Amino acid sequence: MFCQKAIIGLAATLTLSAGAHAQTAPRAEGNMTFFVTSVGSGKGADLGGLEGADQHCQSLASAAGAGGKRWRAYLSTQGQGAVNARDRIGRGPWQNAKGEVIAKDVEELHGTNNLTKQTALTEKGEVVKGRGDTPNMHDILTGSQADGRAFTGSEDMTCGNWTRSGAEGGAMLGHHDRIGLNDDPPAKSWNMSHRSRGGCSQDALRGTGGAGLFYCFAAD
Repeated sequence: MFCQKAIIGLAATLTLSAGAHAQTAPRAEGNMTFFVTSVGSGKGADLGGLEGADQHCQSLASAAGAGGKRWRAYLSTQGQGAVNARDRIGRGPWQNAKGEVIAKDVEELHGTNNLTKQTALTEKGEVVKGRGDTPNMHDILTGSQADGRAFTGSEDMTCGNWTRSGAEGGAMLGHHDRIGLNDDPPAKSWNMSHRSRGGCSQDALRGTGGAGLFYCFAAD
């Protein structure tokens, strides 16, 4: 009788121990090295510059349990001292909140990557609404050319290097769902689909199917 009770007690202890271990096991987000922001700044394309955008990435990642990495926004700037988005995100590989690899390195990211509506998840592991959903939020701020480098012309492609939220200026946008009005390459581009219309405000970005969201990558 004693042995039977001891065995039952041991089994219960092991069950409780296994449950506790399951509860304390690292979340999938801990291995996340890429996400689309679940929310923007709320001020259109005014992100507080690159520094503010990076901090937004860091804050969202921390809330999701992945704050132990150095997070960078995938954004380029223009003018003197222009910064290329591709140069600020580390070397890869990058994976989403579910462990799905987006790209193994910078070249693959800007070539044949695995970035789709189903893999371009938020830091919470959620799918971002795209074309055909209500509301459409597939326009992602990048300010970048297809190769991840900054624009060299005088036309504003970064909403004043991510400091404008009014009717002036514009920003280059990508489609996270790789879907547009037609089958032309820009419509399917994740980082260089079209320029925002009507300025840099939240309403202007919303008008073409956006919400002021952007990509975040773990740089180390």
